[in-house]
Amino acid sequence: MTRLAALLGLELPLLQAGMGAVAGPALCAAVSRAGAGGTLALYKEPPDRAARLVREAAVATDRPFGVNVVPEVTGPARCLDQLRAALPELPPGGFVTSFGLPDTDAARAVHTAGHPLVVQVGTPADADSALGRGAAVLVLQGTEAGGHLLGRRPVDLLLAAVRARHPHAVLAVAGGIATGKDLADAVARGADGAMAGTLFVPAAESTAHPEFKRRVVEAAADETVVTSLFDIGWPHRPHRVLRNRLTTTPDRAPAVFIATTRVDGRRYPVPRYSAAAPGEGTTGRIEEMAMYCGRSCARVTTRHPAAATVARLRREYESERRAAQGTAGAATAARTSGCEEPHRIQER
Repeated sequence: MTRLAALLGLELPLLQAGMGAVAGPALCAAVSRAGAGGTLALYKEPPDRAARLVREAAVATDRPFGVNVVPEVTGPARCLDQLRAALPELPPGGFVTSFGLPDTDAARAVHTAGHPLVVQVGTPADADSALGRGAAVLVLQGTEAGGHLLGRRPVDLLLAAVRARHPHAVLAVAGGIATGKDLADAVARGADGAMAGTLFVPAAESTAHPEFKRRVVEAAADETVVTSLFDIGWPHRPHRVLRNRLTTTPDRAPAVFIATTRVDGRRYPVPRYSAAAPGEGTTGRIEEMAMYCGRSCARVTTRHPAAATVARLRREYESERRAAQGTAGAATAARTSGCEEPHRIQER
């Protein structure tokens, strides 16, 4: 058990990312029941709906789960309203993840409610700030990750830099996690666990559009690209998406409405270059929308239920850890043996 698992009450040191249009109550609860850290996306949800979604997840699992907020998109006031609505519904043992730095009022609200604050950052400076605001866990996002990018460093370099600055912090990595070996390797490099998003997009319980799921399962790593195209609703933040006609066309097309999405029985228009990902309630030109996807997609090849995915990762992770411990034991024995041989030579 790593410090991340112990702190959040998980059986596997893995958090599921709180992805908008993907991570609804069903996915969150399924991952939670399987022993990992299921996370519910609040994204731009109005406070009353945010509270209802948390209640739905709480009914579906008796294990710890979290809610995710995105202060950069909602703004501080809306984020605080979401938290004030959601926190009373979050069961004991639940946690709050923030994509990017929360302001001091939001951080204080989480602390006052008695829940651990998990902050995702992309730079060492933001890691410093998050810890200063009381983050119990830092999620270090590398440039391999899908979705909006918080920094410009690959995950290994970011982990090394932040671990050197904060040797006792609880650190998870995000970017490149799709197998138990990926998770074990991250722990071996000094992380306390990881967060995965792309891995869960195709899950049976995910609310991603079927075409989004299909493309993730069939994609190779080089079919992802970092761009700033999909900026309506979330400007000034580069993002990694699957290539499509818009990412390969030099000229920007008109930002006309190309799709609609249905939420609570109401339909909302989606313009070309919207930051919104296609969900199961979206219709229209899905192939032109932002399909966020990390380079780990090359190792995401199935649309199994989330429980099966978590169970597979757990088997692989435990196998890798046992193998590493066995190798370490053999190396120790070899070193001991090697130390004895020179003494025998000297005696002769």
